[in-house]
Formats: sequence, C-alpha cells, structure tokens
Amino acid sequence: MEGFEWLKPGIVLGSILYAMIGVLVFWISFVIIDKLTPYKLWEEIVEHKNMALAVVVAAMCISIGQIVAAAIHG
Repeated sequence: MEGFEWLKPGIVLGSILYAMIGVLVFWISFVIIDKLTPYKLWEEIVEHKNMALAVVVAAMCISIGQIVAAAIHG
C-alpha cells in the first residue's frame, strides 16, 4: 500500500483546497486586470472577435496560472 499514499484523505483534501485557492486567486486577478483595461475583455473577445486581445488574455491566463501554481507548490 505504499504506492497509494497520495490517496490519503488529508492529502486529497489538501489538494482540493489548494486547487480551489488557486482558481480563486486566478479569478480575482483576471477581474482586476479586466477592471484596469479601458474596455471589457470578455465583450471585446466574444462579441467583437478581437483575436489579438484573445491571444494576449490567453498568455496572461497562462502566466497567472504558473505564478499561482508556483506559489502553491512552494
């Protein structure tokens, strides 16, 4: 049973908690960046089909995700 140590309830619950914290931090940072820009990101990407902005937002999302993951991982 040594190979199944990651299935312990404490480890699973800790992973879920860290995942929820990471998603929350990611969402809050996205909302802050959306407020700092002169237009609504989601409206500009979805309704106006601004592909360049979509690429920039995608890069931002990946960057924020990496920062959050690194902060959680330690």
